[in-house]
Amino acid sequence: MKYYEQPEYIYPGLFELVQGSGLFPDSKTFVDAIPKRDPKDIITDFYRSVRSGRLNLKGFLAQNFIIPKEADVVKIDFPADISLEERLKLQWDVLRRDADEELEGSSLIPLPNPYVVPGGRFREIYYWDSYFTMLGLKESGKIDLIESMVENFAYLIRTLGHIPNGNRTYFISRSQPPFFGKMVELLAEAKGDDRVYETYLPELWVEYLYWIEGEQEIPLPGKYYHRVVRMDDDTSLNRYWDDENEPRAESYIEDVEVSEKSRRYPEKIFRNIRAACESGWDFSSRWLYEPTELKTIQTIALIPVDLNVLISETERIIIESMEKFGEDDFIINRMKNFRKNRIEGIERYCWDEERGIFLDYHIKFKEKNDRPTLAMLYPLWAKTATKEQGNRVLDFVEKNFLKPGGLVTTLINSGQQWDAPNGWAPLQWIGFQAMLNYGRGDLARSLAERWTKLNEDVFARTGKMMEKYNVEDLSLDAGGGEYPIQDGFGWSNGVYLAMKAWLKKN
Repeated sequence: MKYYEQPEYIYPGLFELVQGSGLFPDSKTFVDAIPKRDPKDIITDFYRSVRSGRLNLKGFLAQNFIIPKEADVVKIDFPADISLEERLKLQWDVLRRDADEELEGSSLIPLPNPYVVPGGRFREIYYWDSYFTMLGLKESGKIDLIESMVENFAYLIRTLGHIPNGNRTYFISRSQPPFFGKMVELLAEAKGDDRVYETYLPELWVEYLYWIEGEQEIPLPGKYYHRVVRMDDDTSLNRYWDDENEPRAESYIEDVEVSEKSRRYPEKIFRNIRAACESGWDFSSRWLYEPTELKTIQTIALIPVDLNVLISETERIIIESMEKFGEDDFIINRMKNFRKNRIEGIERYCWDEERGIFLDYHIKFKEKNDRPTLAMLYPLWAKTATKEQGNRVLDFVEKNFLKPGGLVTTLINSGQQWDAPNGWAPLQWIGFQAMLNYGRGDLARSLAERWTKLNEDVFARTGKMMEKYNVEDLSLDAGGGEYPIQDGFGWSNGVYLAMKAWLKKN
């Protein structure tokens, strides 16, 4: 397994000074910078300058680093009078990156094949983003690019033992919602070739083992290890986690400031913040004990509905792949039991019969966490919910979550970006598929029409596809989060193209 060093260890002292200096409005800027010469020489000269009292930090950085800029993107001239669909199909060339070169001292983990980045400050590939980007690549006929991205993720699994949050060294300690199996499935469908499953079965297994690591070593119910929790009835379920408990390199000063506002042990806050980043929902009242206070973050205390559904999908795809290619029946049957136990565990711990919705489960309090979110749609997306459950969830979603511009993420306006009034492309797609799966084509059509029209209206107003959208007040931009609204934007483009294609056919 290859070792990659992180920026805070390559540039000790300089890293902390820069991140606390306010020189860059985004903490991610410095950790993405590329050294112009040997990092060891840079850090030696840094300490000499400090000792001599002649350090000009801004000048030192300009002399020794290539500082990334959001404006450093491919520019193309789009034909006049083309539709947004046509434009987005061409825009993949803006977001596409060629295979990387290895650069000493850079935080970028080089990938061997071309890939698509989200856009804006996000200059690298991101794990769960990429599945929704691939939906649009499929509609654009770019199957080769889907395949190269799947191969990149397989390379990361072979190199690191898992897929990190993104291909940066500072992301290695965590993953993101495990969509690799769904990417393999999408690629097989796009190519019309089941041999894709056989090709990537070893990597599917390795990623699965990453998520269930320690399950066999947890001795008693009620105990947990990293991402695995053994429930009181001996069922094994999963939570989000991060292997480190320090401030995030890419959000160093923000994490330190949150910690300073709290009386909790800093390492507990940092671990929970990082775990929320692994969830992809960074940040949301979903993870907070007090809905508006980030310092009360408690991500690792929750059994998330969506994560466990995704792992059950990985189990399903592994099972079906083994059945296609004649693997041992004993292993197949054992995996079927694991998946059955997981799905039953989701229902036992996360299904709220009184309200008719799925909720996250609080490990410490041993009760459902009463914060309805769009995560309740994942069992419907994966078709693991019963027909009655599906009907009740969709009734609840239609009454409470469906807004003029699409589905709102939660029912709480906390100021965090994964809360009201914001809607996000991946969750629109999960909801859209959930509606189709449970016989609500009318609702799916309404959602697709609302969301794509919102995308079109914002694009007409701004000339941009956004990372997230305000689905409640269509005259306003989305808000919240640690950084300004981003444009680009991979998963928004992908979901828009996939929904428009469906609307044309239906």
